[in-house]
Amino acid sequence: MIYNTMMVFLEIDDEPTDLMRYSWDLADRFEADLIAFAAVEPRLFGIDGSVLPSDVMNRQVEEIEIRLKVFEEAFQAMTGHSNRASWRCLLGNPTSFLALHSRAADLVIVGGASNVRKSRRLIDVGCLVLTCGRPVLLTSCKRDPVKADRILVAWKDTREARRAVEDAMPFLSRAREVLLATIGPSDRIAARESAADVVKFLMKHGVKARSRIEEADDDGKALAALAHATESDLIVSGGYGHSRLREQVFGGATRSLLKAGAFNRLLSN
Repeated sequence: MIYNTMMVFLEIDDEPTDLMRYSWDLADRFEADLIAFAAVEPRLFGIDGSVLPSDVMNRQVEEIEIRLKVFEEAFQAMTGHSNRASWRCLLGNPTSFLALHSRAADLVIVGGASNVRKSRRLIDVGCLVLTCGRPVLLTSCKRDPVKADRILVAWKDTREARRAVEDAMPFLSRAREVLLATIGPSDRIAARESAADVVKFLMKHGVKARSRIEEADDDGKALAALAHATESDLIVSGGYGHSRLREQVFGGATRSLLKAGAFNRLLSN
């Protein structure tokens, strides 16, 4: 697994400079191409539920296109018009279109948290993790460049966790220290055996890994505390849930990680 192409989603209502710089720095470290992607769905109905007049719709689309053009120019200027940087934008649902276009990338980068109520302009991160088929890197709130010298892997013996370990391999292989943490296992013997297998697997790939089993009532809080204690700035985890009529149901640990803005988080499903 290597990251040859990354895709970053830019929110139209955000100030994009920090996220552009974060993504370009990361792409540069991996010698990867970077696709900046933006999508906005125009509002079709008024507060009373009536269809908006065509002139109002046209003005709305024009305003969106002007804003996106500003983003594109800023992105091209920031990347020095590099041939490794490209731009895509569309009118439509941000989450659906980002999930669709993630086919072009090895890694999807998003900043900020989910906001289902503003789904026309913001992405639903939970839905994206479950539908895009690519690892999703959620940036920390500060959007400082991700160091990933120390990485915490939230391990449980599931398909999602195995997928996350494989998807994070470009980060793991470069890290100085990787801690594979199992939180509150029901069977400690089985947990030790599975963790030992994964540590051996990682070491065969040149990863400096070790494992740890923690007892805790709240998986999410325990992972955050452990990340603080080990000075990890990247948490790797499977995204556990299912999609049903576009409604996501997550386990407690995944919900907590989606909100853990102090860390960079790589989630796979």
